[in-house]
Amino acid sequence: MIWFLIMFSVAMIISAIGFKKYVYFISLGYGFSVSGIAITTMILGRDNLIPGTVSICILLWIYGVRLGGYLLIRELKSASYRKAMKNNIKDGKNMKIGVKIAIWVTCALLYSCQTAPIYFRLREKGEADTMLYVGIGIMAFGVIFESISDLQKNIAKKKNPDTFVRTGLFSFVRCPNYLGEMIFWTGVLVSGIGAFSDPVFWTIAILGYLGIIYVMFSGARRLELRQNKNYGNDPEYQAYVKKTPIMVPFIPLYSVASQKWLVG
Repeated sequence: MIWFLIMFSVAMIISAIGFKKYVYFISLGYGFSVSGIAITTMILGRDNLIPGTVSICILLWIYGVRLGGYLLIRELKSASYRKAMKNNIKDGKNMKIGVKIAIWVTCALLYSCQTAPIYFRLREKGEADTMLYVGIGIMAFGVIFESISDLQKNIAKKKNPDTFVRTGLFSFVRCPNYLGEMIFWTGVLVSGIGAFSDPVFWTIAILGYLGIIYVMFSGARRLELRQNKNYGNDPEYQAYVKKTPIMVPFIPLYSVASQKWLVG
């Protein structure tokens, strides 16, 4: 549990950026906390570093830096994004400090739980096994998939910032960036199979995985509600949402707007 507490502390320190703007708890604080945990894992687990474990740590670091960097650049350079956030996301200026602290602690707990399969593996086991390499493959695919979807969205929004994106990966699923995230974290969970057997460790890892899946579906709901507000009267948008699954290709789930238990 010492390693878990260390990773939780790392996430708390980095995600404290959310006190500047509360949405940073789940955006910049998220990406950079993950990358910080990756670096800390390599330092603490240096005696168990082999090509496979180095690979999962590097993939975790790449994921965090890419996500945090992408969000930071979008925050600083995208006028259309800032306009959309100003109109649709509360700035949190009137949020009570107790609420901010609760969000801060909850986010740090989530980040330290969802990364647990990787740092528990290095704590418990240095040698490679099949599930390690399967996990590496899934993680790499998830990072590439999410990166491509973010790039496609960025290009499409530069061409036409006032409409929804429906090209590339967005023609198969409406939230391919969230799908990429879920693929990546599935790989993280898979990479820990066989590396540790303590029920407490597995409880932490599974709670982290379920937590991030919940966050992704909650994010998809927020996006759907925002797009319904902005494009709901557009016949092309209505046709798009009726034939394109919201999260997973080929799964006929086209809307989560009515699922009020998906909050966030």
